[in-house]
Amino acid sequence: MPYDFLYDIRDGIATITFNRPEVMNALTFEVYAQLERLFEDLRTDDAVRVVLLTGAGDAFCSGGDVHAIIGELLKRDLRAHLDFTRMTGAVVRNMRQLDKPIIAALNGMTAGAGAVLALASDLRIASERARFAFLFTKVGLTGADMGAGFLLPRVVGLGRAFELLLLGDTIDIATAERYGLVNRVVAHETLLDGAREWAARLAAGPAQAIAVTKRMLNAELAMDLTAAIEAEAQAQALLLLGEDHRRFYEAFTAKQKPEFTGR
Repeated sequence: MPYDFLYDIRDGIATITFNRPEVMNALTFEVYAQLERLFEDLRTDDAVRVVLLTGAGDAFCSGGDVHAIIGELLKRDLRAHLDFTRMTGAVVRNMRQLDKPIIAALNGMTAGAGAVLALASDLRIASERARFAFLFTKVGLTGADMGAGFLLPRVVGLGRAFELLLLGDTIDIATAERYGLVNRVVAHETLLDGAREWAARLAAGPAQAIAVTKRMLNAELAMDLTAAIEAEAQAQALLLLGEDHRRFYEAFTAKQKPEFTGR
């Protein structure tokens, strides 16, 4: 289906590029709806093993389009507003429920909903030019939007989450790295190369082991230690019986590099 963003699949890596650089890649109703469906469909797309998110031009994503979304929503009733906010939250839910790793390559301003999409990714690699702003309160909205109130404290801690969500200030990438909001900062011109290197490593890796790792990290957020240890024991017992683990052992014995099948 046609998308309002660039979409490419190559070597097991699906690249989504927000492509409205004239408005800092602001999101529209259509883009949200397309992302919701795409992340759902990717669960069963065997051609894709890793997803890479980035933006065209000088920004990653500045959030919802002020005129196309906010201006339009002001004409609508509460039911329409709730339909919209549930749809935007469903994008993040589908990202977190996708067993395949998602890498966000942050090439510039990452604000509002764009910051939450980056937060919902599994790995974040950022250009030295990138900036973050969870600016919801600055426009009279709750900072807890699209799952930010759930995800952000788990990434940066509760104190930093309060700071970022209550004040809504823009922070530079050095501050974002210090807070633990990004995994790595690189020179702007090497950003996509670095992101694709990570994506290629994951795409060539043991897909089932990677999927179970993401699934377990998500599930264990709601578990106590005893339940988490038991869940991990059961998951690991199954993977110990997997073909990829056997392939590792056989390759190790033969002093070769394993070729994983994802089983």
